[in-house]
Amino acid sequence: VQLVESGGGLVSPGGSLRLSCVASGFSFSSAAMSWYRQAPGKERDLIASITGTGDSTYYGNSVPSRFTISRDNAKNTVYLQMNSPKPEDTAVYYCRRPPSSWGQGTQVTVSS
Repeated sequence: VQLVESGGGLVSPGGSLRLSCVASGFSFSSAAMSWYRQAPGKERDLIASITGTGDSTYYGNSVPSRFTISRDNAKNTVYLQMNSPKPEDTAVYYCRRPPSSWGQGTQVTVSS
C-alpha cells in the first residue's frame, strides 16, 4: 500500500487549495479513505472520510464547511478541497486508508 499526498504549500488567507492523495497497492474503489491533519503541538485529527463509491462522506467535529472531500476512482485519487483557508488551518495534512496505512503528509501553511 502506498499513499502519496501532494498539493500543499504556502497559501494566502482567502485563497484556495486542493490536496491530492494518489493510492496504489490495493483495490482503491473498494476502500474508504480519510484525510487528517496535525497542527504543531496538537494531536492528529480527522477531517473527513469518504466511502469507496464516493456516495457518502463524513466530516469530523468542528471541521469547517470550507473543506470538501471527494475522490476519482479512475485516477486512484482522493482529494481535499480547502476554500478560504485561515491561519489556523496551518498543519500537516495526511491521507489515510483505514486502519493503518498513512501517507507521508503534505505541509499546508496559511499566511499572508
